[in-house]
Amino acid sequence: MCRFLRYAFSTFAAMFLSGCAMPYYWQAIGGQIDLLRKREPIETIVADENRSTALREELRTVAALREFAVTALELPDNDSYTTYVDLGRPYVVWNVVAAERFSVMPLQWCFPFAGCVSYRGYFDRADAEKFANRLAEQGYDTYSAGSGAYSTLGYFDDPVLNTMLGGDVAGLAGALFHELAHQKLYVKDDSELSEAFATAVEEHGVELWLMEHGESLALERYRMRVQRRVEFAALVAAQQTRLQAIYAAQSDDATKLEAKAQAFLTMQSEYLGFKERWGGTTEYDGWLSPPLNNATLAAIATYRRWLPALKWRLQSAGVTQFYADVADLAELREQERAARLEEWDRQSSATSRLTQLRETR
Repeated sequence: MCRFLRYAFSTFAAMFLSGCAMPYYWQAIGGQIDLLRKREPIETIVADENRSTALREELRTVAALREFAVTALELPDNDSYTTYVDLGRPYVVWNVVAAERFSVMPLQWCFPFAGCVSYRGYFDRADAEKFANRLAEQGYDTYSAGSGAYSTLGYFDDPVLNTMLGGDVAGLAGALFHELAHQKLYVKDDSELSEAFATAVEEHGVELWLMEHGESLALERYRMRVQRRVEFAALVAAQQTRLQAIYAAQSDDATKLEAKAQAFLTMQSEYLGFKERWGGTTEYDGWLSPPLNNATLAAIATYRRWLPALKWRLQSAGVTQFYADVADLAELREQERAARLEEWDRQSSATSRLTQLRETR
């Protein structure tokens, strides 16, 4: 707890120096304190026959996944995910993303330690929605959604949360590997690289786990799920390109708004085609159920822009070298970093085309 108090003091100092709003920091600190005080050691719960059998089994799986993360993925070996917290709610935080009405780029907010990021997180849904509504009243496109997991980037020993449990092992493994990857490496002021890095480690790690544990059917299902992610990300990227052309046009605001609305109708129609090809799965319906806007797209694109490049580098270089390569990226200036990632992206595309060519022969 002393460690937390040092962190809290630093946060308050930064808050007053930067002029940020006190209520946001109060809710962040209060939410974190609530998490810390509710932690129970996983080994204690697993040994307690009075606790739910299902919970104990899932926490046994967590322990095995955490060991795998350390040994096979070279992720941090610390006290994170050795404790458990039942929050009594479906999400740990609700994140708000916003963008100008004629821009596909998300707004940025800057914080101590995390740097500038493309979202603001709230431990209370009502607070998130209140903030999103306030931005909407100012003319911004907004999007607010719950998240089952989050990372304190190693500043605290993060617990396993009830919001991470209840699904299949691939989902649990993905959440654990993703959040531990944030502790391994986090690039301040670059949400796209940080999230794509963690997602690359997540997807690579889940495949390895399923292969090593003989989960052939689960592996096939997971690969299909990842392929749908790739295709959906391409749909989002195409929509952003379409919107950028609309926003850059020399036309008045009313004309742009009409074209923007039509572009989203086009995207919805395209999505129905994807959904039919996917066998009618509803996993992305939630993204399209709120009114689609620039912020909705940005929330997805943040995780996906550099993912093909990073997955290619991870698979070709191996885990150890990959971490070293991305650490080097983090030290580069923004333009140099983008240039290197674009080169990896080109190599990823070339490798993918070569693989497809071999498969058709």
